[in-house]
Amino acid sequence: MRSNGRQRFVLCPGEPAGIGPDLLIELFRRGQTADLLVLADPDMLLARSRLLGVGLNVAVLTPDEPLPGPGRLAILPIPLGTPARPGEPDPNHAAGLLQALDTACALCLAGQAQGLITGPLHKAAINQAGIAFTGHTEYLARRCQAVQPVMLLACPGLRVALVTTHLSLREVPDHITAERLARVLRTIWQDCGRYFALAGPAIAVCGLNPHAGEQGCLGVEEETVIQPVLDSLAAQGMAMSGPYPADTAFTEDMRRRFDVFVCMYHDQGLPVLKALGFHQAVNVTLGLPIIRTSVDHGTALSLAGSGRADPASLAAAVRMARDMAGIRGNASP
Repeated sequence: MRSNGRQRFVLCPGEPAGIGPDLLIELFRRGQTADLLVLADPDMLLARSRLLGVGLNVAVLTPDEPLPGPGRLAILPIPLGTPARPGEPDPNHAAGLLQALDTACALCLAGQAQGLITGPLHKAAINQAGIAFTGHTEYLARRCQAVQPVMLLACPGLRVALVTTHLSLREVPDHITAERLARVLRTIWQDCGRYFALAGPAIAVCGLNPHAGEQGCLGVEEETVIQPVLDSLAAQGMAMSGPYPADTAFTEDMRRRFDVFVCMYHDQGLPVLKALGFHQAVNVTLGLPIIRTSVDHGTALSLAGSGRADPASLAAAVRMARDMAGIRGNASP
C-alpha cells in the first residue's frame, strides 16, 4: 500500500526505557519521518518528547488510514500498559514490544508497508518476562517463517554478514555446518542483487580458526566444511573467495576488492565494522520476505531522556530501507 502516493515504512522504536524513542523524536524534529508509521505507545512518546523539550504533533491512525504528511508523526498505537521510565527497563512492557513487531511484520507481509525499521530492544527485560528472546533477527525469522535469516551490517565502505549470530563462542563450531554455510552464502548472493544491485557480488569468506586453520594445524573446519562449500557453490556459478584468515581479511586493499565479508561468528567481524563506522552502520536482515533494517547499537539506557543520543544510525537505517525498497521495486517485472 502507498499512502498519499508515497511509500510507507513501519518503525518500531524498541525499548521504551532506552534511546530508541529519543532517536525517533529527533528524526521527527528534523523532518525525516513523513513516510513512517510508528508502532508504539503514544503516551510514552509524548512523555519522552516533553522530557526532551521537543513539540511532538502526533496523528493516531489505524492501519488503513493514510499518512498525514509532514509535520505530524503517524502512530499506530500499541499500549505498553504501564508508564516507561528512562533508564529502567520493565519486563511488563515485553508483550507490547513484541506485539509491535508482530503487527509490523503483518503489515509488511500484506504489502501495506514497504519495509520495517527497528530500534534497539533490551533482551534481558524480555527474557525476564518469561519470553525466550535472543534478538530481532531470530524473532523476525520465525515470525516470517524464513528458513535462513542472515544478519548483515553495513557502513560506508564495508558490509559484514554472519553465519552464526547470537551464540556463545563455545557453541559456534557445532553450528558451522556445510548445510548452514551453503544456505547463508546463497542468501547473501541472492539478496545482494535483490537489495543492493550487486549482481555477482565479490564475497570474501573468513575462516573459523586463527590463520584460517594453518593447513589443519589450528583447526580443520576450513578444510572439512568451508572450502568444500565454496567449491560446490562455485560449480553452481556463485564464485566466492576464501577462506581468509580473519586477522588480515579487513585490510584497506581487501575492503576495496570485496562487496561483502562473511564471518563465522558475531565478534569476528562486527568489531571491525563498528570501529570503522559505528554511528553510520545499519543492521539488515537478509533472507526474509520483507525488508528489515535496524540501528547497529544497543539501548544505551544511561543516555535515555538526556537529549545526547546520536540519531545517525537510525537515520541511516531509514535511508537504507528506502533505498532497498527502491532497488527491489526497480528490479520487479
